[in-house]
Amino acid sequence: MLSKARKSACAIAAFAVMLSGAATAQDGSITGTVDCIAPAGPGGGWDFTCRSLGQIIGGATDHQVNVQTKNMPGAGGGVGYAHMITKRGDDPMVIAAASTATTARLAQGQFPGMTADMVRWVGAIGADPGIIAVKKDSPYESLDQLLAALKKDSSSVTFAGASAVGGWDHLKILMTAHEAGVKNLNKIKYLSYNNGGSAVTQVIGGHIDALVGVVSSSQGFIESGDLRPLVVLNDKRLAPPLDEIPTSNELGLDVEASNWRGFYMPKGVTDAEYEWWVSTLRQASESEEWQHIMKQNGLVPFERYGKDFDTFVNDQVAKLNQVSREVGLIQN
Repeated sequence: MLSKARKSACAIAAFAVMLSGAATAQDGSITGTVDCIAPAGPGGGWDFTCRSLGQIIGGATDHQVNVQTKNMPGAGGGVGYAHMITKRGDDPMVIAAASTATTARLAQGQFPGMTADMVRWVGAIGADPGIIAVKKDSPYESLDQLLAALKKDSSSVTFAGASAVGGWDHLKILMTAHEAGVKNLNKIKYLSYNNGGSAVTQVIGGHIDALVGVVSSSQGFIESGDLRPLVVLNDKRLAPPLDEIPTSNELGLDVEASNWRGFYMPKGVTDAEYEWWVSTLRQASESEEWQHIMKQNGLVPFERYGKDFDTFVNDQVAKLNQVSREVGLIQN
């Protein structure tokens, strides 16, 4: 039998676990409060991803898990990525938001000393599809015509986007042109604007030949007829009224250039803890609440989980690395 002192110690230990608000069972299941690292300031895409997880995870865990967003800006996501690796290396009570910006920076070596295999990629639950469009009276009536012009002279078409040079919008057109066999990718003209709306305005005004952006910031202009979409860089067509836009796959191009919303977690967690997160994220993404959030924010389903998502991320990093080297964004 336990002594009174031993019983008291056990009771205190159990109470301490309860107060901590977090616990992990042997089967990997998690209860309590977990951190979602948004590796940027409040209000951005990663912040949105974490806060959305906080809204939908309750229903998937019988309200046993609570998510608190922790903003950790710096180095384009690199501070948060390093924190996960060096400070939370085997902690199942933390998850971090990621997107195509994460894979682009990993591909270009912008997180010094860190690679994609230093974390575990849990899943992606939605995406803002990439799109290439021109103004309504543009001479380019199809993507084939635009690519033909680039093949003849890769500097003949100027593109507008919202990312910096070397960023995701720029990489979208580089990936598309690369897949189509365009040479001299480094001569493709790309101009960066502060946001998607500014880039759209430049194209509609006839100042720039083509837009490379996302559906959410161009949908209204497409529906009004001011923009003519040439392709959605996705493997599935969009929902009505945008379901007439051909996909890159349909046009024979193996290009997936949606801005996906997903998560990674520490490398050192157990397989059971990892699989719990994969399963829980999948269940949360199937909720009516998440479907509503996606519709409100111009997102479409983008469901990749576990090993499938891990393979996708590593393939994307490899492709972006190849394209970045070809155009001189990576010098060594």
